[in-house]
Amino acid sequence: MRRVAFAGACVLVLATATACRAPHPPSELSVSRGACAPEWTTAGPGPASLTLHNIDIATAEVDLIDPTTGGVYAEVESLAPGTSRMMRVTLGKGAYALRCMLEGADAVTGATLRLDSGPPDADPAVAPVTFQDLQPVVANYQAYVERGLRTLGTDTAALRDALHVGDRARSRAAWLTAHLDYERLGAAYDAFGDVGDAIDGLPDGLPGGVSDHQFTGFHRIELGLWREESMSSLAALGDTLVEDVRRLRTDFPHTQIEPNDLPLRAHEILEDSLQFQLTGAADLGSGTSVATLEANLDGTRAVLDALEPVLRQRYAGWDSIGPAMSRVVEAVNAVRRPDGSLPALTSLTQTQRERLAGSLGNLIETLAPIAAIGEVRRTS
Repeated sequence: MRRVAFAGACVLVLATATACRAPHPPSELSVSRGACAPEWTTAGPGPASLTLHNIDIATAEVDLIDPTTGGVYAEVESLAPGTSRMMRVTLGKGAYALRCMLEGADAVTGATLRLDSGPPDADPAVAPVTFQDLQPVVANYQAYVERGLRTLGTDTAALRDALHVGDRARSRAAWLTAHLDYERLGAAYDAFGDVGDAIDGLPDGLPGGVSDHQFTGFHRIELGLWREESMSSLAALGDTLVEDVRRLRTDFPHTQIEPNDLPLRAHEILEDSLQFQLTGAADLGSGTSVATLEANLDGTRAVLDALEPVLRQRYAGWDSIGPAMSRVVEAVNAVRRPDGSLPALTSLTQTQRERLAGSLGNLIETLAPIAAIGEVRRTS
């Protein structure tokens, strides 16, 4: 699985995924180790645009916080020395202060401004997530992955056995079962390291392309099974796959999923689906892109289940996730065959493909704020 970078042109307001508003002419606010935006002395309710200028020699992070609770309204990350960035936020009734955190220095908090009124759509302060908050989340997800790896081990062994017998139809069915097992483990890919690429890597970037000796694993077997390569040659690839999965099962309990990976993967798993599955870019002959999308939805649910105890109360849009997910499931079910299987992407009508892509894009947008809300934050 190839990761997809996600970057936005706007600073993310933590509670909602908002479009960029046309900025009002702001005053420039200075950021340094000695003082945090001392120029910010007044504020009115409603949409505000604050231009932050780093006058120091260290990179800074600036949060707009509620100083009474520590909740975060908005943020600007990685503000390089000598640069300016704009923070956009809708201010309402409450207390506000800018907190500047520069590399290698203690946090500095500016003056507190209090507003006695404001619009009903003011951005709420979100309680920062700590490493301690995410520890049980990571532990629960790690246990989910370990269970999934046991299933993967059993099913890759069944694939290897079918390849050695030389039964192509049985091997194709076993390949799909095992590959979907792997696709349900989406948030752990970075923790899998090089062995993950060996198991599920695509030939992109390899000097020899599909003929490169480093191209092994699920997609290499897929290529051979659906291009009618000899079963004897594929049997050796099955042996390699089983060994790689065994190695992953042995190593994974001794690795640690990064806490920030889980909130990030809440939308990234499905971004990958949009880029690789709904374009057919990851299909090397099996025609299983829609089935893989369904497995990726399962993987996303596992991430959300792990995160829910920490993020439900922090993300105002949490209750919209279920309906957005249901719309994607409905679009998948609408193309399902009578026997329950899912067709190849190429057999779908344009309308069906657009419905899948549209509902998936809406779900990704709904999930995107989780990455910022769930990020472990420095507060001092």
